Amino acid sequence: MGDDGRLHAIDDDDDDASSAHQLSYIDIYPLSNYYFGSKEPLLFKDETLSDRVLRMKSNYAAYGLRTCVEAVMLVELFKHPHLLLFQIRNSIFKLPGGRLRPNESDIDGLTRKLSKKLSANGASDASDWEVSECLGMWWRPDFETLLFPYLSTNVKGAKECAKLFLVKLPESKKFVVPKNLKLIAVPLCQIHENHKTYGPVISGIPQLLSKFSFNIIGT
Repeated sequence: MGDDGRLHAIDDDDDDASSAHQLSYIDIYPLSNYYFGSKEPLLFKDETLSDRVLRMKSNYAAYGLRTCVEAVMLVELFKHPHLLLFQIRNSIFKLPGGRLRPNESDIDGLTRKLSKKLSANGASDASDWEVSECLGMWWRPDFETLLFPYLSTNVKGAKECAKLFLVKLPESKKFVVPKNLKLIAVPLCQIHENHKTYGPVISGIPQLLSKFSFNIIGT
């Protein structure tokens, strides 16, 4: 009986939806389960902001919308979920991933980028990475603005789309990281809404993960 004094039928669909939500969980294993090695550094373009804008304009003219795919990978440390991030020059933080090639699928591109940056030989093998669902999409409406988690109807042609995918890690794995990158584990509580340090995309990841339950294993 409800507050209005009337009897209300229980909707089975609501129960099913609630049960389905409860089954949405992510297994997270301790950081100590993973081995971290090093390999030859990656080459980075040393460019100014204006150089980057010119490069983006040139690529857009040649290939159209730039699409990037990035991995959200979680580990446990001190009984809290941590996000794996690349740290570049001690001040820049990025998710593992990168730009798709023309006509390349999201999953193929992401596994290629993860293998290139985190595997020993750099060879792409889809079996090495369990790419799960897309958590969110961010858009760059023009060449000089930040990314936004929506695309306005008045934008005629977005210049970039960044897709975030959950990548579920196995119980143990070997990461081989280029010497000019650091792969660090950052607690979600530190990332949450910390736009100044991590930018709008990374700092919004804890909210994207709020629909999941974390099953911390081995602690």
